[in-house]
Amino acid sequence: MELIIFLIIGALAGFAAGLFGVGGGTIIVPLLFIVFTQMGYSPDNIMHLALGTSLATIIVTSISSLMAHNKKGAVMWPVFKNLAPGLAIGCFLGAGIAGQMSGLYLQLIVGVFLLWVAYKMFFGGKKQVTNPATNSSSADDANTQLPSKPRQLAAGGVIGIASAIFGIGGGSLTVPYLTRYGVVMQKAVGTSAACGLPIAIAGALGFMFFGMQQQIDVPNTIGFVHIYAFLGISIMSFFTAKLGAKVAHILSPELLKKCFALLLTVVGCYFLYKGLV
Repeated sequence: MELIIFLIIGALAGFAAGLFGVGGGTIIVPLLFIVFTQMGYSPDNIMHLALGTSLATIIVTSISSLMAHNKKGAVMWPVFKNLAPGLAIGCFLGAGIAGQMSGLYLQLIVGVFLLWVAYKMFFGGKKQVTNPATNSSSADDANTQLPSKPRQLAAGGVIGIASAIFGIGGGSLTVPYLTRYGVVMQKAVGTSAACGLPIAIAGALGFMFFGMQQQIDVPNTIGFVHIYAFLGISIMSFFTAKLGAKVAHILSPELLKKCFALLLTVVGCYFLYKGLV
C-alpha cells in the first residue's frame, strides 16, 4: 500500500515538474511531508525524511535531464568541473547541518523558501541578462565571463549547503548564479541540470549517513532516506515528466507559472502555519 502511495506521488511530482519547468524537489518535499505525517512518523524526523528522500529521487531525474541537455550542447563542462566539488562537499555538510536542526525549524525554513520561489515565479524572470560571448559554442568563452575557479568552488559550496537544507537539485540557485554573469539561459539551465547530479548524490549520502548516526525508528529507511518512497517516486516521475512537458506546450506558459506560484504560496504558508502553531 505504501508503494502505491509513493507511485502516485511520483506521478504527480513528475507531471508537475514537466508541466511547470521546475525541479521535482519543490513538489516532492511538501507531498512527502503530508504523507509521512499521515503515516504517524515522529514529527522530529518527518522533514528530514522528506528532504533526504527528495534528494535521492533527484539522482534519477538529473541523469535523464543531463543527458537531454548534453545532446543539445547546453552543458558548460569546464564550469561544471569548477562548481561540482563545492556542490558535493557543501551538500554533504548541508545534510549534516539539517540533521542537527529540529523538524519544526526545517519546516519554517522550507516554508520561507517556497514563498521565495513563488515570488520569483510571479514577478521574476522578466529580465534576462545576456552576453554575446556566451552564445559561442565554446564553453571556454563562457567560462571567461565567470568568477575565478576558487570563487566558483566557494559558490558551489554555498549552493550545495542550501540545496541540502531545501531538498532540491539546486536549479533555483544555480541558474540565477550563472545568468548573473552573462550566461545565456539555455546554457545556464543545461549546466544546472548537470550540477544537480553531484548535489543529489552527495545530499542523499549525507542524509543516509547522518540519519544512521541518529538511529531513527522508521521502517524501510536507510538513515533519512525512505527506500519505498525513493523507488516509487523515481520510477513514476521519470515517465510522467515527459507527459507534463507535452501538456506545457499546449497551455499558456505565463498562466502555468502563476498557477504553480499560487500552489507554492499555499504550501509555503501551510509549512509556516504548522511550524508556528
